[in-house]
Amino acid sequence: MYNSKITGLGYYVPDNVVTNDDLSKLMDTNDAWIQERTGIKERRWVKPGSEDTTSVMGVKAAKVAIERAGIDKDDIDLIVFATLSPDFYFPGPGVQVQKALDIKTVGAIDIRNQCSGFIYGLSVADQFIKTGMYKNVLVIGSEIHSKGLDLTTRGRGVSVIFGDGAGAAILSRTEDNSKGILSTHLHSEGEHAEELALTAPGMGTRWVNDILKDNDPNDESYYPHMNGQFVFKNAVVRFSEVIMEGLSTNKLGPDAIDMLIPHQANLRISQFIQKKFKLTDDQVFNNIMKYGNTTAASIPIALTEAWEQGKIKEGDTVVLAAFGSGFTWGSAIIKW
Repeated sequence: MYNSKITGLGYYVPDNVVTNDDLSKLMDTNDAWIQERTGIKERRWVKPGSEDTTSVMGVKAAKVAIERAGIDKDDIDLIVFATLSPDFYFPGPGVQVQKALDIKTVGAIDIRNQCSGFIYGLSVADQFIKTGMYKNVLVIGSEIHSKGLDLTTRGRGVSVIFGDGAGAAILSRTEDNSKGILSTHLHSEGEHAEELALTAPGMGTRWVNDILKDNDPNDESYYPHMNGQFVFKNAVVRFSEVIMEGLSTNKLGPDAIDMLIPHQANLRISQFIQKKFKLTDDQVFNNIMKYGNTTAASIPIALTEAWEQGKIKEGDTVVLAAFGSGFTWGSAIIKW
């Protein structure tokens, strides 16, 4: 049986930096309030009229990953694109990447698992490689949140958290079973789906025609809703469970972790998990302070930065973990 390893990483974030002080001019909030609750100091948002879309940013990140992998674009056998903010309602952005990169007519899969999207995409790519079906898979996580946030005091609990950006990875076939992705673990709990959701436009709730017809200024269905405390309590439990599941599967303990890359949802969640697993600051990588929560893009952006900064070395045990809307959560255990 084949194994898969990450051979190339890349990320892209817009140039436009939005600080907490900038947000205080739009809503009743301040830098201290945001940092205390989330750890976020600033985030990147695309500028109005920018060429950047979810797929365009994904392509920019992908080009870096492809070059670093040392392959040609036509060596890619499959595209897996994770996002909750596609350019179009349909088709998904995977086919847009295929067109933009002028890749041969390969398969394209779109993943809709929000904050867990990149882990789910990585797992899908890993399975295709392990079965021998494909040799090189491009996995992208990309998001534009800034265009869909309630930038008033009413929406401050959610809107201050999110940022825009994209990350990408190339997974390639290897016959060395001692390195690469050792295992992935995926879970969902739909019972709590509406605790973190954006319900409109949706065929089962309120479609675009209804929203335009009603023109109700109090309608919040097309803005994200989050029961923050409930999500936090579930996140810290599921993060811990799925990390331990991955370690146990590979007969490892927490002391084997060289680098933990958690989904950048909230710095307080990451700090809770770090304390629980008794990890040092050098064993956990966080960049939510400067990018905010970029949902499906957060793990590949953080993974790329950690690798670029030399914090991940050959032979390291790297753990990726995420929890988010759905509820969905997952982990990946990697021997670098």
